[in-house]
Order: sequence, then C-alpha cells, then structure tokens
Amino acid sequence: MVVWLIVMWLVLLTPAALAGELEVGFGEVDITPELRDDQPVWLAGYYPGRRATAVHDPLFARCVVLRAEGMKLAWVSVDLIGLQYPAVQQIRRRLADFAYVLVASTHNHEGPDVIGIWGETFLHRGVDDAYVDCVIERVVEVVRRAERGLRPARAEYGVAADESLLADLRQPIVKDGVLRVLRFCDPESGQVSGLVVQWNCHPEALGAENTQLTADFPAATVAALSGPHGIPVVYFSGALGGLLAPPDDRITDDEGRPLMTGSFAFAQRYGEAVAQLAREALARAAPIELTPFRVAATRCGVPIANDLYRWARLLGVLRREAYAWNAAERTLGAPLRAVQPGVTSAIETEVACLRLGELLVAALPGEVYPELVYGHPANLPPEVDYPDAPLEPTVTALVPGRKWLLFGLANDEIGYFVPRRQWDVRPPYAYHAAAPQYGEINSCGPETAAVILDALSDCVARVTGAGNEP
Repeated sequence: MVVWLIVMWLVLLTPAALAGELEVGFGEVDITPELRDDQPVWLAGYYPGRRATAVHDPLFARCVVLRAEGMKLAWVSVDLIGLQYPAVQQIRRRLADFAYVLVASTHNHEGPDVIGIWGETFLHRGVDDAYVDCVIERVVEVVRRAERGLRPARAEYGVAADESLLADLRQPIVKDGVLRVLRFCDPESGQVSGLVVQWNCHPEALGAENTQLTADFPAATVAALSGPHGIPVVYFSGALGGLLAPPDDRITDDEGRPLMTGSFAFAQRYGEAVAQLAREALARAAPIELTPFRVAATRCGVPIANDLYRWARLLGVLRREAYAWNAAERTLGAPLRAVQPGVTSAIETEVACLRLGELLVAALPGEVYPELVYGHPANLPPEVDYPDAPLEPTVTALVPGRKWLLFGLANDEIGYFVPRRQWDVRPPYAYHAAAPQYGEINSCGPETAAVILDALSDCVARVTGAGNEP
C-alpha cells in the first residue's frame, strides 16, 4: 500500500500530469461578407432595409482555447448581432473532441443579419444561409488554429469600473460599469500570450444611418490593446440589456470638443476609452488559478409570448424549431409543425456555467439586464404589468465573492431578459410614459428572465458542488 502511494505521488508530480498545468492558444479569422451586386448584405439592427454599401473595417471571429488535464475548452467571439443556437450546434459537431465550445456574439449592429428580421422589409428574411455556413466553417478553422498554438500559460484576473462610459436608455437607470479582464502570460518569460476582455455596452456607436460594414467600437478596443506587438485580444459583451449604450456626453476629440454617436470618429475614441479602462483593470490584475475545469450546460425551453416573433416564424423570416411549452414544468414538449390552438410555442436554447479553478463564467443566450446581475431596484412603479411578481435570482447572489465573467449572447441570441417586475406593455405605463418603453418588443416574453436565471442557478450549483463550497 505504501509503495503504491509513493508511485502514485511520483506520477502526479510528472509534468504531463500536473493538475495545475494550463495551456492557452489564440486565433482570429476574417468573417467579413463579400459585397456583391447580386447578393445584398442586409445590416442587422435598428430596422429592415439597411443594405451594406462598403466595408469600413473587417469583421472577425476571435478565439481562445484552454487545455488542462487533457480537457479542452474553446471560447469564440464573433462580430455579429447574434449567431443562432442551431449554427453553434453545427460548430460543436465538428469540434466534438472539445469538452465545451462557447460561441458568443458581440451584438454588433453594423454587421450582417444572421437572425432574419432585418431583410429588405419586415416581410423578407435577411439571412444569407451561405454566409452563415461560411461563418461556421471559419469558426471551426480558427478553433483548430488556436488549438495548434497551445502553450503553457499562467493567468491573471482584474477589474475596473467606470459607469460614465455607459448610457442607460431605459428606466430604471441601472448600469454594469465593471470591465473584467483575463491576462495570459508565458510562465517562464512573462511575455503576454493574450487577453480576454468583457465589457457591457451595445456595439451601436455608429447608429442607424451607417451603411458600412464595421465591427463598431470593439474594433478600436481590440486594436488599442493589441498594440504594436499584435497581442491577441478576444472581446466579449456582457450585460447589455436595460439598455446599455455608448453615452453622448462623455467622448471628446483631441481638442476636447464633444463627439456624438453616429460617427466613426466617435466609435474610434469610445473604443479607445474602453481600452483605457481595460488597462486600468490590467494594472490591478492578480494571479488566478484556472484549473481544474468543470462545465455545466442546460438546454432549456423559452416560451414565445411575443406576437411579432410568432408571426415572423410563420412567415419564414425567423427559422427556428418550435416546441409545445409545458408551463408547469418549464419543459419542452413535442415539436410543433403548425399553429395549435391553446398551445404556447417555445424555442430551445442553452444556459451554461463554466468553472475554471477560481473563476466562474456565466454564459447566457441573450441580452441580460444589469438588474439581473446586481440586484433589483427598490420601489419600482406600481403601473407595471406584474408588480408583485417574484424576483429572479441575480448573478452576484449566485456567485457571491467569486471572480467571474459574464458572456452575454452566448451560443444564441433570444433577445432581452426583462425582469418580470419591470414588464410593462399594458396601460397605464410606468414612469407616467405615454407608451411602453423599448425592450419588451425584442423579448420572447415575461417568463424569459426567470427561465434563464433559474437555469443558471442550476448550472452554478453543479459546478460548485451544489453551493457547498465557500
């Protein structure tokens, strides 16, 4: 018995078996669609009919691959409005040797429509399926490229905050002004291998009048952090709902004159301001242990109460499988091939939590409101539709005291997660408004937030030992 224990101890000390050994690899690939006279590229966001006229800067899929103890994870960020879950599932089938592949969208409003609702008109689907196939192909390609570049690494984690870099376009005013960053370095030389940056702002600095393809302000953020040595930078969007956007009163030019949203000059300077906040986070970064890996993912159903979404699906503008919704058990029933009276339809999506040593990564398939991250405001107006609705769990309550990242639009884009106690589509409207605030029109329904946060709660419990760990 003693001899066996000594042998096992020696085996565990060999380099190949070191539990704490982490390897990391980075990659990027161009996913800019080709502009052709015979195949229009419809820009996503705002309203239908915005045809791309030129390319201002390329769109990318950027990737970080992590490996420890033979287990591989891939995190991919794409400069798109919201790559859909069926496309992510195709990517995973081609990367079946990975323990988990996460594909998140920055929610870029100046890239091609990959959902369907921004075609030539409201009645026309805006997706070029051949382009989506190309994105799938190139994401697989960049993950394999990053995998081939795996090298030993140590990691550091840092945060910095600046709420003045955000505007909240919906009451109540709640922001997530915290930028979170991971820095990977070579264990021997200390040379930076790459960065992962997570910030919480809609990439819509260019506005609705722009018709040029661009990655919006994240392009400037990545370029500023990458620097002259070309350090790989992978940018992720976090809590965007509520609705967090670039502010009109914060960014200036070299002479100190205010710059307004809707120009490339604004997007450049705003992206550089976000990069400066990232540098502040990097200056405060401290070592973090990122092994071992644990993954919990839940495929869940979300009921569709939004009449516009239902009509868009019936017209073929949105193409997602629909299922019968079991409200009592919050589960998916049989596939729906046609509208059935009295049956609520639902779509399938995914919620996940990844534990990498000391770090938790929450992966949510849409635009989460900051209230669902930090806590619900007190004294919400009583005119809302469900003033006594139970409060959804919040991310910080689920991960108290932990180091974490929040990846929004992860593996899907199903719209806004509006807290039920803020849902407001029936008069009289909250805050004495003459009409509903923007938000619900792009949400699956009032149950979405609870379904998603309950699924996250389950995933967090699974990777942390059902909450038994501090």
